[in-house]
Amino acid sequence: MTAPLTPSQPPHHRPSHDPWQAAAQPSGATSPHGYEEEDGPGMKTEVRQAAVIMVVVAVAGVLLALLWTWLAPRVPLISDGRLVFLKDTEGEQAIGVDGTFTLLSLGFGLVSGAVVFLWRKRGGIPLVAGLALGSLFGALLAWRAGIWLGPQTDVVAHAKAVGKGVVFDAPLELKAKGTLLAWPVAALAVHLGLTAMFGPRDPEPYPAPVAHEGPGAPYEGPGAAS
Repeated sequence: MTAPLTPSQPPHHRPSHDPWQAAAQPSGATSPHGYEEEDGPGMKTEVRQAAVIMVVVAVAGVLLALLWTWLAPRVPLISDGRLVFLKDTEGEQAIGVDGTFTLLSLGFGLVSGAVVFLWRKRGGIPLVAGLALGSLFGALLAWRAGIWLGPQTDVVAHAKAVGKGVVFDAPLELKAKGTLLAWPVAALAVHLGLTAMFGPRDPEPYPAPVAHEGPGAPYEGPGAAS
């Protein structure tokens, strides 16, 4: 024979503050008072942060343009009065211009990805999207601003200004436009790598609530009669 276990309160009088209900509440849900749980900021806050990141990273393209203008090798040109020629036909200065931009972009990507991770380690899709777009806009800005800051872009007018037989610098130019992706690719790789290694981990799932036994359920614990 089994002894029925009569609960202290009927099921319909269960207290409103059930610990199992609190444990089963999903993470990220808002509390009854309207406050957010400690699961990170809301979507609006994340979008605002992503917009700030995009603008700040893009503006950093001005610094990249200055460094590219300063460090990129010059391509020497010369004019015979009618046509403009490369002074050194076997030179590799043109390749060096692309290489300098690529190396600087990779460095900017490493720094921007690490700084964004340190600023907000939790990450999130809006933040990653802001970093990617900001890096791409920054590379585009650096490319166009570097050309503007570099030697004169009107080669014919420049050749006429310096005169026949005088060596002058060619304008900065990216032969390989794929180098514009070096910054965003490096930034995303660094940020995602740091997030995978040092980012916060998701909490362990809550245990499933135990079903409440109704009146008349058999009690089979110690002391139950057989």
